[in-house]
Order: sequence, then C-alpha cells, then structure tokens
Amino acid sequence: MTWQPLDCHAHTTMSDGALDVAALVAAVRARGVRPSVADHISHDVKGAIASVDAVRSYLDTLDGYPVGRGGEFCWHDALWREIPPDLAARFTHHIGSLHAVYVSGLDRPLNMFSRRFPEGLEPDAYMDAHLASLEQFAREMPVDILAHPTLVPLSLRDHPIEELWTEPREERAEEALYRAGIAFEVSSRYRPPVRFVRRAF
Repeated sequence: MTWQPLDCHAHTTMSDGALDVAALVAAVRARGVRPSVADHISHDVKGAIASVDAVRSYLDTLDGYPVGRGGEFCWHDALWREIPPDLAARFTHHIGSLHAVYVSGLDRPLNMFSRRFPEGLEPDAYMDAHLASLEQFAREMPVDILAHPTLVPLSLRDHPIEELWTEPREERAEEALYRAGIAFEVSSRYRPPVRFVRRAF
C-alpha cells in the first residue's frame, strides 16, 4: 500500500474558502493528496460556521463526500465549548487556533488580525501573554492540531521572528503541546521558524 499524505486543514465556501467541497476534493486529489475539510467554526470569524445547528448542517454536508471531517475552532471563542459530545464525535479531527490571546489590562482578547496594537505594550510583554494563552489552550482545548503555531498580531509580523520566538519560548510552546498530545501545523501560509519545526523532531 502506498502512503498518501492527508491535507488536514482546508477551508471551503462554507466559511472563507474559495472552493466548494466538490471542487476542493478534485483539486486536492489532483495533487495526490487525501482531502479533508476544516472550515472555521467560531462566533468571531467573519463568514464562519457560527452555531451548533450550523455545525450539524456542515457535518451533514461533509458526510456526502469522501473527505476527512475537521473544523478550525478559535480557543478564545466559546462555540467549541457548546458542541455536544455526539456532534463532536462526528469529526475526524479538531483544529484549534490562537486567533486572539489574553493580555493583562485589556478588556477583550487581542486579535491576531487587528492592525491596532495596544499603546505601551512591548513585544516581550506580548509574547509572555501569548505563551501563557498557548499553555492554557493546550491544557483545556480538546484538539488534535494547533493551526499556525507561531502566528502573532499583524503589527508584530515585521519584527525579527527570532526576537519574538526565542529558544526558551519555543521550548515552552512545544512542551505544552507535547504534554497535551497536540500536533502543530506546518504550512506555507504562516510558516513557523525552521528551528521551531526542527525542535519537534
């Protein structure tokens, strides 16, 4: 039997993807990869699947295709906690995302895609908060994969990555994920530092 890779994280037009399920399946198979769908499931992502009833309909749709049935859940959003066990069991895999982290002194989580960065918040202080959120995510969220593990807010993405993701921070992140049995995603869209990936091996 020939090993065939599985794409665990692809979005469709059911959230913010460009292809419907049938077109995605065809595109992925054309690359020699097994397809799965993992659309956004969150109250806090525009166009996402945003209710328990919508999750049920989403899974009903996926049942009609030869695909893995995943979902990308935002840790800071409550929807993943509302999914009943019978519905959660219909997924083949669960993906968690740190699309926002909790920072002391802010009245709401700091979103990764906001162009506003809190005045006076230093990058090191942000990274301390980020690691604390990642460790809490690993302790409490029942997922198989952490998407884009080294994603940071837009305003920090021009900052030298080695100053944000220092070796001690990488070690903390990977230890938390390892203890929880959570894999992390390696993708071309949000590329983790090479050292971060090598450390996992």
